Amino acid sequence: MTSLKNKVQLIGYLGMDPEVRDLQDGKKVARFSLATSEYYKNGGGEKVNDTQWHNIIAWGNNAKFAEQYLKKGQEVALEGRLSHRTYNDKDGMKRYFTEVVVSQIQMLRSNTSRQN
Repeated sequence: MTSLKNKVQLIGYLGMDPEVRDLQDGKKVARFSLATSEYYKNGGGEKVNDTQWHNIIAWGNNAKFAEQYLKKGQEVALEGRLSHRTYNDKDGMKRYFTEVVVSQIQMLRSNTSRQN
């Protein structure tokens, strides 16, 4: 079970076009947000939509794929691992940041075919 220690699988919709940068060492990195939604009925029987937003980072070939093919609204399936970072903001406050580092991306359907 060692391969299951830090594994995330998500299916959702891109909240933005990927922001892609070429780094000085020749590597490419892409960042984007992904929305996942779950539906359930509350105590009153009303349908409730619970949407979660995830910060996604892709490196190398996954970043190239994101740059070429992914756009805001695109439905994708991805697999990766969670990464937690801390940094100090411009006011010196410690901030915490969680993101999914992608190992695989698969396009599912475009935003034009999305149905609610």
